[in-house]
Amino acid sequence: MTDLAPPPVKPRLPLPPLVDLLTDVHGYRRLDNPDDRPWLDDPAKCWVVFLPGHGKGNAETADVAVILPELVRALRPRLSPAVAGEAAERALLALTGMMSLPALVFLRGDRLLGSIPRVRDWDDYLQRIGEILEGASEGETA
Repeated sequence: MTDLAPPPVKPRLPLPPLVDLLTDVHGYRRLDNPDDRPWLDDPAKCWVVFLPGHGKGNAETADVAVILPELVRALRPRLSPAVAGEAAERALLALTGMMSLPALVFLRGDRLLGSIPRVRDWDDYLQRIGEILEGASEGETA
């Protein structure tokens, strides 16, 4: 008889402390539940939700946590930032399809506008976010 022991479980790694600073110091909204969707309440706002990659231990998570406040500052007042807790992250991944984490997901009203996975250089972030916001504006009527 063979030993049918389950495969070893990878330990869930904690998020870098920089992720908590986004909510604790910068005041970004934390989305803890899968039904936390503030972008539905105010379709005029564009939300950027940080998916840090809960339990994945990705070294880029801390980098995105440092870059996000700079992006929000540079694009003020065009973005409303939030940080996804584990359950909200799973719900957003189901909405967007699988993607590399960490990621920034852009939403407005009931629309997924786009996403940017992993760390990018500054100019790439600005170009991609500009395209996402421009695309969101094209579908609107005055």
